Amino acid sequence: MQIRARLSMSADGYVTTPSGWPALTADPAFVSGQSHGIREFLADCEAALMGRTTFEPALNNSRWPWPDLDVFVLGSQRPEGTPDHVTTDSDPARLLEKIRAANRGGDVHLIGGPRTIATFHALGALDRLELVVLPMLFGGGTQLTPALGPETGLTFQSQRALPGGSVEIVYSCGESRGDLPDKPASQR
Repeated sequence: MQIRARLSMSADGYVTTPSGWPALTADPAFVSGQSHGIREFLADCEAALMGRTTFEPALNNSRWPWPDLDVFVLGSQRPEGTPDHVTTDSDPARLLEKIRAANRGGDVHLIGGPRTIATFHALGALDRLELVVLPMLFGGGTQLTPALGPETGLTFQSQRALPGGSVEIVYSCGESRGDLPDKPASQR
C-alpha cells in the first residue's frame, strides 16, 4: 500500500483558485473523473483519505465522488449525513492504523489540501506527491507551501505532458532533506 497525494496547481503555485475552488476546476479542459490522468491514477487505488473540509461538500453532491473506494476522513467530528461505510477519526495516527488494517493491497488516494497532506507527511505516511501543473496563473489562492517546505524530501520519479497543456510531475517522498545550500550548485 502506498499513500499518494495528487493535486493540481497553477503555474504560479496555487492549489486553489482565489475563490477557494480546487485549481483543476478552473481549467477549461477539466472533466470530473475523466481528465488530467485521474482514471489511470485511481486504477491502483482502493481507498480515499481526506480532511473534513474536503469531505463535507460531497455530502450535498448529487453523485457520490468515490463510488469504488473505501473512504477515510480526518476530522474532529463526524459530519451529519456521513454514510455509515465512511470511517472517521480525529487522530491522524489512529486513522492511519485503521486504513492499514482495512487495506487489501491497493493504494490510498490522499485527497485534500496542504494541511492534510502535511499531517500525513509528518507521520511518515506520504509515499508519493503527484502534481498536475496547469498552464494558468491565478495570482492568489492557497499555496501548497508552507505546509510542505524545503525540508520535505522529494525524489523525482516521472513526468508526462497531458492534453490541454498540463504537466504531471511525480515525486516519491522520503527522508527529510537538509537545509538549502547558501550558494548555487555551480559555485560549490
